[in-house]
Amino acid sequence: MSVRRREVTVRGIGLHTGSLASVTLHAEAGPVRLRSGGAEAKLGDLVVASAERSTTVAAANGIRVATVEHLFAALAGLAMYEGVVVDVDGPELPLLDGGSAAWCEALAMLDLGTPGATPPMRVTREGVVAIGSSRHEFSPGHGVRVEVRVELDDDRLEPVAIWDGDAGDFRERIAPARTFARASDIEPLMQRGLARHVEPSSVVVLAPDAVHHAGRPFSADEPARHKLLDLMGDLYLHGGPPIGRVYAVRPGHAVNAAAIARAFVEGILERR
Repeated sequence: MSVRRREVTVRGIGLHTGSLASVTLHAEAGPVRLRSGGAEAKLGDLVVASAERSTTVAAANGIRVATVEHLFAALAGLAMYEGVVVDVDGPELPLLDGGSAAWCEALAMLDLGTPGATPPMRVTREGVVAIGSSRHEFSPGHGVRVEVRVELDDDRLEPVAIWDGDAGDFRERIAPARTFARASDIEPLMQRGLARHVEPSSVVVLAPDAVHHAGRPFSADEPARHKLLDLMGDLYLHGGPPIGRVYAVRPGHAVNAAAIARAFVEGILERR
């Protein structure tokens, strides 16, 4: 039986900055908190500062950390809504395995007691939030259900992914889904000297003539599962995924943030 720890440190390279980052996860009583640069903020005090290609959060005390969605998705999938402090040394969280599996492994090492808390967010009524070509549908319910449909105009891919709130299913099926990009999207990163730092096993590249990947086998629904993972991370910032059903068509970090904000304003979502 493995010995649980009071803290676990992971290190790696950030996808968007190419910078080395060190993240120490602490098992500490109280709400989930983020530390960076000597400052600390509760999860509920963080706001979305940028949603371009990843989610960057910030607080009034000067905290600003990018690419938080994969760790936040792991916390959401494992129903960890308290008892964790995330101490970040670097401008963004590391890419690690490209999904949430490495974060799940790190969190499993922490002495957190028994996770499985009820999300502090719920869907209060039926509602639809449409932003451009994206749509987020919300329905009340007794459990957690998150669904996504991606529309990438690629017949090689399965567009739908669903998660019904089970932590074991998240670890085994959702968490390993890697970051993906079209080959044309990688070129600007390469020109900036960033993508070359990324392990090939962490990213799936969709080229017109092939799907490039290394390490784990690729399956047709992996991009959809990763989009679901990203949505879970974006919802976690606000206390979710909520009790109820969320169905997102063409999700992305920017539209996720905007749709969640509107859903709160319109009374579709509420914090319990």
